[in-house]
Amino acid sequence: MNFLTIELLLALGTGLALGWVAGDETRRRKNAEQQLVDLRQKHQPTPLETQPVLRILNQQRGMLNDIHKRVLAVSKYLGK
Repeated sequence: MNFLTIELLLALGTGLALGWVAGDETRRRKNAEQQLVDLRQKHQPTPLETQPVLRILNQQRGMLNDIHKRVLAVSKYLGK
């Protein structure tokens, strides 16, 4: 009878410990997922923020293309 009581207490203790750890990890995961959703909503760029950047990049690309054409023309002229 004593042996059964010890086995029962060990099983009960193991079950409680595993349940405690599993519940703690589930709570942490849900909290981390919620924080991730909050950060994504907070730091999502708006179209008004990205428009000036895209416009500036397009202007720079056009300027580089013009410079490239002029340098190519000069190098062809000097190569003759």
